[in-house]
Amino acid sequence: MSSRLRFVPLCGAVLGLACLAAGDAHAQLKFDRGQNVAPVFEGWERNPDGTFNMVFGYMNRNYREMPHVPVGPDNFFEPGPADRGQPTRFHVRRQQFVFRVQVPADWGDKDLVWTLTANGRTDQAFGSLWRDWELDDGVIKANRGMGANGWPADNQWPYIEVEPGTDLEVTLPDTLALTARVSDDGIPGPRTKPTTPERIQAEKERRARPHPINQAVVNAFEAGETGLAVTWIHYRGPGRVTFDPAVAHIEGGRGGEVVTTVTFSEPGIHVLRGHADDTIKITPIDVTVTVN
Repeated sequence: MSSRLRFVPLCGAVLGLACLAAGDAHAQLKFDRGQNVAPVFEGWERNPDGTFNMVFGYMNRNYREMPHVPVGPDNFFEPGPADRGQPTRFHVRRQQFVFRVQVPADWGDKDLVWTLTANGRTDQAFGSLWRDWELDDGVIKANRGMGANGWPADNQWPYIEVEPGTDLEVTLPDTLALTARVSDDGIPGPRTKPTTPERIQAEKERRARPHPINQAVVNAFEAGETGLAVTWIHYRGPGRVTFDPAVAHIEGGRGGEVVTTVTFSEPGIHVLRGHADDTIKITPIDVTVTVN
C-alpha cells in the first residue's frame, strides 16, 4: 500500500456522529507491531561552503516493533546513490533530526526522495530547498522541547571520539566495550529545572504524555541534566543490540569519557551510532561492528 493513496470516508448528516465516534476510537488505538514506518523530511540547513544538508527523521507507528529494513528496494534514496546514510533499524514512535544528507550548492529545485517500505506499506519523504523549510538552532531547540524563546548564537558543535576505534569485530557471546570521549563549550548548559512541587509534578506529567519530544531516543531532556550527554543507538543491523548504559550524563557539561558495554543477539554487520548532545546540537559518530 502506498502513502500516496488516501481513503477519505464521506459522512452524511445521519452518519456524521457515527463516523466521528469511529474516527475517535481508531485514533486511540495503539499497535505494538504490524504498522508502517513513515519517513519525514525535517527541513534543510546551509553549510559554510555553500552546500546544503537535507535533514530527515521518521515516525515508526509501532509501540514495540523496531523493523529492520536494509538498504535496497525497500529503503532507498533517489536520485541516487540509494544509500545516503539512512538508518535500517527503526526505533519506536517519532524520531526527529535523525540524519543529514549533504547536497551540492547547485542542487536547485530538485526533490530528494526517501522511499521506505515496512510491513507492506510504502511511504515517501520529499526533501527540497523551499525557503519555508530552512532550519536553524531555534527551530531545532523548540522541536526538541528546550523552549522557543531564542537560542545561543555562539553555541558550538560537541566533539566525540570512540576507543578502541570505529571498525571493530567481536565473536558471540562476547560483549564489546566502547569508550566515548566527548567535549563541549558548555553552551547552552544544563536546563533550568523546576523547584516548586507544583512545577515538578507538572513536568513529570508533561514528560509522561505521548509526544515526539518524549519519544525521542536521543532525548534533549537527558542532555539537559548536566548540559552534555552521550547516547548510543542501534542504527543498522539485524537482531537486538543493548547498551549499558545507553545514556550517560557528563558531569559539568564540558567533557569527559564514558564506557558503554554492548551486547549483540545476532551475528552480522552492525552500525552503532553514538551521539554527543548539548540539548540543541548533536554530533554523531558511527562504529561498524562485524559480529561473528
